[in-house]
Amino acid sequence: MPGIALPPDLEITAERAGLREAEAWLLVIPAQSLRGSLEGLAEFAPPGIPLVICAKGIERGSGLLLDAVAGATLPGRPVAVLSGPTFADEVARGLPAAISLAAPTRNLGEALRAAIGSPTFRPYLSHDVTGALLGGAIKNVIGLASGIVAGRGFGENARAALLTRGLAEMARLGRHLGAEPETLMGLAGLGDLILTGTSAKSRNYSHGLALGRGQETGGALVEGAATAAALLPLAERHELELPICAAVAAVLAGDLSIDAAVDRLLSRPFRDEVA
Repeated sequence: MPGIALPPDLEITAERAGLREAEAWLLVIPAQSLRGSLEGLAEFAPPGIPLVICAKGIERGSGLLLDAVAGATLPGRPVAVLSGPTFADEVARGLPAAISLAAPTRNLGEALRAAIGSPTFRPYLSHDVTGALLGGAIKNVIGLASGIVAGRGFGENARAALLTRGLAEMARLGRHLGAEPETLMGLAGLGDLILTGTSAKSRNYSHGLALGRGQETGGALVEGAATAAALLPLAERHELELPICAAVAAVLAGDLSIDAAVDRLLSRPFRDEVA
């Protein structure tokens, strides 16, 4: 981030042994790289050290949420989640932001909040780790779809409908995985969806925007692309329909054109809004 001054007491070193002295690990690692990275760091992980997941996604292949990935590679450590509507450059510039901090115990949540909170970076505590993980993962897929809608020129009505029905898909899967509705209507769900689904600063939205316009998409990290594919087996396991997420996965896999995917969505039978 050019122009952003790092704290003067921040130590940047390649010496991994220093990890043993940390009070917590913040895992700012892409979702699909989390397992391999933790396997490589396992020998440096103190027993019981809190692991704070900052990535947003679902592991492709296993369909696991990231707390399960961390638990499988570094068992016995408490896992918390930091998730919500935050662009890193704005946080680094000291602009106001609020975020969800989900932790398995109140004591851990309060300790982490005291360590990372500030007047302009405001963590709101939650105990719903599953909801925080799920909201952060699915909003990337819906944000990508929102970019496609904008790039295709379908209008603001369509984008509003897409975001709202995408939130319904998030809630539908959340009910089956034990997420709390309040979490998905909060910062880690709706809040992050608003940011990712409306701003060109979002990599997922920008990727979808380029796809919708028929442009080259570049090489930026797009977590929603891998998560879209990972969601489908998870939804099938629970016998759930996630039509928007499925359409995104089909487009990215090359199984459907954007226009064919849109036609499929618009030709679905009418249904009750809440079902």
